[in-house]
Amino acid sequence: MKNLFFSLLALPFFINAQNKPKLVVGIVVDQMKMEYLYRFSDDFSNNGFKRLMDNGYTFHNTHYNYMPTFTAPGHASIFTGTTPALHGIVGNEWYNKATGKEMYCTDDDAVFTLGNGTENEGKMSPRNLQSSTITDELKLATNFKGKVIGISIKDRGAILPAGHFADWAFWYSKTGSFISSTYYGENLPNWAQQFNDEKHYEKYANQTWNLLKSKETYNESLNDNNPYESKMFKKQPFFPYNLKEAYENNDAGILRVTPFGNNLVADFAKTAIDNEQLGADDITDFLTVSFSSTDYIGHALGPRSIELQDTYLRLDETLADLLIYLDKKVGKGNYLVFLTADHAGAENVTYLKDNKYDVDNIIGKNFDNSLRQFSEAKFGVDVVVNNSNFNLFLDKQKIAENNLNYDAVISEFKTFLYSQKFIKRVYSEKEIIENANADFYLKYISHGYDPVQNGDLVYIYKPGYIEYSATGTSHGTPYTYDTHVPLLWYGWKIPKGENHEKHYITSIAPTLAQKLKITFPNSTEAEVLTEILK
Repeated sequence: MKNLFFSLLALPFFINAQNKPKLVVGIVVDQMKMEYLYRFSDDFSNNGFKRLMDNGYTFHNTHYNYMPTFTAPGHASIFTGTTPALHGIVGNEWYNKATGKEMYCTDDDAVFTLGNGTENEGKMSPRNLQSSTITDELKLATNFKGKVIGISIKDRGAILPAGHFADWAFWYSKTGSFISSTYYGENLPNWAQQFNDEKHYEKYANQTWNLLKSKETYNESLNDNNPYESKMFKKQPFFPYNLKEAYENNDAGILRVTPFGNNLVADFAKTAIDNEQLGADDITDFLTVSFSSTDYIGHALGPRSIELQDTYLRLDETLADLLIYLDKKVGKGNYLVFLTADHAGAENVTYLKDNKYDVDNIIGKNFDNSLRQFSEAKFGVDVVVNNSNFNLFLDKQKIAENNLNYDAVISEFKTFLYSQKFIKRVYSEKEIIENANADFYLKYISHGYDPVQNGDLVYIYKPGYIEYSATGTSHGTPYTYDTHVPLLWYGWKIPKGENHEKHYITSIAPTLAQKLKITFPNSTEAEVLTEILK
């Protein structure tokens, strides 16, 4: 009996799937505002977003707790349960103070493209991510028996959620194929190659994008072809859209800026579930799905466009179809779904101005020039290295060579920045590190600040101002229009209910760790959503 006891202790630890979901599906809807669930509610079916809300748990007041609120930091923060200050993904692309070079969040020159993509499209991996993810911890907890796969239109939307130990991450190429990199394997899986060979994208690229419902349905949006929208495929933005013509004049990348990019991602996700047998046994698997087309359309046409509303009505149908598929394939009650967003988005500034709100677009090039001109006028030399992502980088070597006092230079730049109509706050690296919780804004900045990579000064625009064109929209600030996102939970051991207290996105990963009874991701503060753990 004693020998049997010690033999049992020697067995590797596996998750007991009788008390665990067979499959976790983490859905991220790029640039989705919580408000869309309210504004478009009357036009949604009962089987998509409403199914999650009516039969699951809704957190109405969930926010990001850092800036910059961009795609890559958002995906990384959801799945690591921490902020850019610790996981190191401080932007989509950024100037790195340590290396003195521009870098992209998932760049990796040590790997190569798998599949029918360009050379640069596939030179990607999660190596720049400094923290472990909940998906990594699942791999460790199951002794690498549980499968993890990430899928998205965007490389960063697939790679970062899937983590360091993923079986696969797949993202969309402008060729119409889903590609990957040699970080994950030597060749694409046969099923993925077959999917690409069948050219599923063509059925979407060779059609016309018409409104899903009658035009009267879209009374929650502005009129079609309003002055706050950018051109689509080099033409005025109004329905119907001849996608076949756009495809012939461009490439399969045009699907990114249509709702059908989301459909293609869902098609590929279902194919992955089938062929990788996700959720087919008693060891928990994890599928991450990021729908990116909502972001592309939001950027181009803004949050009040008919096109964006139509995209969400279509995504509602896509989501309903995916849930029905999971019911049949994995079984009701056997899978757990959460749905959130990587950030939200601002109102179009010109639209606000036209309605008498005194705000404006910030032209990045003009702002950069003013900083350099100030430096030359004040110090006799241009000490600006880079100005991007709300960070100002100064040349310390040039400051020293010209016998300038660094602290005095910082003080003068702060004074100049505060003289700009659009600047709300400016903080130095010293202030960020030493006084992280001194005020609301500084706390958000400190959570997004890595002293190894970030700038000498970090600034915040006033509410309503964005650095973007006069059409469409953008995001990145600590204001609620950029931080407030949906958080819906559904399925395995999720109670019905809702909550309006403020929560942060960084609670998702540790909450999953508690539900799955596995180790927390290694950098999380481990604050959990007790409402769905009871």
